[in-house]
Amino acid sequence: MGGTRFIVAGNFIDGSGAAVRRNVFLAVTDTIITAIGSAADLSPHERQAIDDFSHCTIVPALVDCSLSLSRSPSVDRRVRLAFDEADLEKKAAMVKQHIGYCHAHGVLGVADSDDITGLVARSGEEMEQGGIITLRSSGRLCRSRQDCTVGNPVGGDFLKIGYSGNIEDEDAPLARLSPDDLRRILRQRGGKKAVVVANGPHQVEEALEAGCDAVEQGYAMGEDNLRKMAERNVLWIPSLVRAKNGLDGAGSGGDVCCRFSQRYVAPGKPVPGAEAFWKKMLAEQLAQLSFARKLGVTTAVGTGAGSVGILHGESMVEEMKLFIKAGYSLEETIRCASENGAGFFGMGKLGALTVGRKATFLIARGTLQQLPRKLSYLEGIHVDGAPSRTYRKNPVKTG
Repeated sequence: MGGTRFIVAGNFIDGSGAAVRRNVFLAVTDTIITAIGSAADLSPHERQAIDDFSHCTIVPALVDCSLSLSRSPSVDRRVRLAFDEADLEKKAAMVKQHIGYCHAHGVLGVADSDDITGLVARSGEEMEQGGIITLRSSGRLCRSRQDCTVGNPVGGDFLKIGYSGNIEDEDAPLARLSPDDLRRILRQRGGKKAVVVANGPHQVEEALEAGCDAVEQGYAMGEDNLRKMAERNVLWIPSLVRAKNGLDGAGSGGDVCCRFSQRYVAPGKPVPGAEAFWKKMLAEQLAQLSFARKLGVTTAVGTGAGSVGILHGESMVEEMKLFIKAGYSLEETIRCASENGAGFFGMGKLGALTVGRKATFLIARGTLQQLPRKLSYLEGIHVDGAPSRTYRKNPVKTG
């Protein structure tokens, strides 16, 4: 970069959970934050080298701890089937498009699962070199004994185990892992962190006793399991938007999903009892998250993007809104959406904006009261202290 640039922010949320700071400068030298202080303390000479965002809020880049880049979130079954049957070239193009959606919404770190062919890892390496994304992949999602003994977790950055089905799945897995299977897999994971998808009190308890590092979803797991997670410093990825998505589609047979988006809309018929079920599931999960906050459970944002109706990039803000609804402050929510995930998955270039860290951050126009909504319409993205070469405001999206 050459020399030191001073970036001035009207509001600054560093991602550590600390209170918002106002009228702050970040000194950036050779991609690194070298100082943070009051903009009023800048000398006349230093003011000649500033990037003025005094009308904006600066926050860390976001990290989605749960998505599948190789799956289409379209509610149209024909679109999903066509994607599944496409050749590798078309699939690679779709993966890159999903990565582009993430980048456009400030999601610069992702933890991907179910990359059966290694396609995501190859595409991610290419786009990581361009500063577009930081990718961690589990490779094949381990749902059965066969999954966990053939090809997985070789090559993955972490281990992802589907001990329960996703909360929105109507049918239970045909060959669910037993508690003994789970313990064996975790004993043989070779130092890799293990994220276990588990719902209900018994399966979450079994995951914790087996020694998992993180629980994903955790619907209806109960207060006792949350207490154990706090004691053992086990990360929780609550995936609230899955229940919100189910509720939004309850009146149309699940065909209208993610009503916050205009990208996917399709008619359907209501399913009797679905709305009451999803209202209950969402309310209970919000209550669990509120209790987890009081206990000091480390939590992180993971959307499940790539599931039907849950969009890559765009769903991140919706999950953050639900954290706030559960009682988290804006600053705490930003920490859960950045530092906590970056730290867990070893994304050294992302996370809290502190001296000595990379100057990679998001710029949102507007007031604090407009966050996190305004993160869907970013003023800019800086990667390693410089404007992103690929980000464009108000990108035109295709299905």
